[in-house]
Amino acid sequence: MPIQTFGFFVALSFLAAAYTLSLELKRKEKSGLLGATSRQTWVGKPATVAEMFFSGLLGFIIGYKLVFFALNYRELVADPQGSLLSLKGSLWGGLVSAAVSVWMKYREKEKEKKEKPELITETVHPSDQVSNFTMIAAVAGIVGAKIFHNLEYLDTFFKDPVGELLSFSGLTMYGGLIVGAIAVIWYGKKNQVAPLHLCDAAAPGLMLAYGTGRIGCQLAGDGDWGIVNTAPKPTAFSLFPDWTWSFTYPHNVINEGVPIPGCAGKHCFMLEQGVFPTPFYESVVCIFLFFVLWSFRKKMMAPGMMFSVYLLFNGIERFLVEQIRVNSKYHLAGIGFTQAQLISFLLIILGASGIVYFRNHHQQASISKSHG
Repeated sequence: MPIQTFGFFVALSFLAAAYTLSLELKRKEKSGLLGATSRQTWVGKPATVAEMFFSGLLGFIIGYKLVFFALNYRELVADPQGSLLSLKGSLWGGLVSAAVSVWMKYREKEKEKKEKPELITETVHPSDQVSNFTMIAAVAGIVGAKIFHNLEYLDTFFKDPVGELLSFSGLTMYGGLIVGAIAVIWYGKKNQVAPLHLCDAAAPGLMLAYGTGRIGCQLAGDGDWGIVNTAPKPTAFSLFPDWTWSFTYPHNVINEGVPIPGCAGKHCFMLEQGVFPTPFYESVVCIFLFFVLWSFRKKMMAPGMMFSVYLLFNGIERFLVEQIRVNSKYHLAGIGFTQAQLISFLLIILGASGIVYFRNHHQQASISKSHG
């Protein structure tokens, strides 16, 4: 199947985060913490040239690639990423799909068409924006993750800049979190969704998404693993399979290690020595932390508190796992540290400070309100 394991779990992570965000935004609106907004829109107008043009353009791209994939399935399976990002396609497939898309848009507008178009006011609930939040987070998050990864591995980037930028592997989680968060908060503020409540609503889903995303890292073997671990499996791991302690990542997607005897194909390498399966550890810990956050989300009344706890948990988890992960290190004043360790340390400080600040601010606001 032309499905890349890592990409599949990244997509699954976004869907999981979107679902939990929608539930939380609905809960907060029902509790009176968030309110709906209104916007004016025209109904009953015929399809415009711009609407039909963009509908046709989207239809052309979809048909151009899908028909090509159907006629060249072996090539798609052999290199899904290359086939998707290449300029190869079916011109006739694109033109037919474009024509169908334009006709469907025209028919849709004709059914809604009125003799006198009306300007109506629509109510927009915060949860109605989840699809937009998800798309913005996906685009900005992946861009940020690629930028931070390439900054961390500049030597690899300069060897193949185009390949590194277009590759679906090599994503730094904190780059995605920082850039994605900035973009989503900006959009939320623009659409009158309070930033602190938006961050709180997203926090549990962010933890869940990170945990499920790491499953993709583990299954794909994308190089995001730990240091060599040749120590005997401790008694604490006796109930678990050997790979949970030390794993050689056979058939890893980056073809790292030594050839697998008797294997023929694209991914026929395994590590010469077993390493700590750190993506597996992070998946277990972060999915557990999601349930912790989800269980007491209703008890955190102070705006900003939930997101601060998320930052604290995330920072501690990542800082600890970095002790046994393979990563590029920076050196300052004789101290070696990774990019993730530096960012996770800052997140721990921000999270702890935020807990104290938002709790005290909420208490003072409650006291002022009771005396007012």
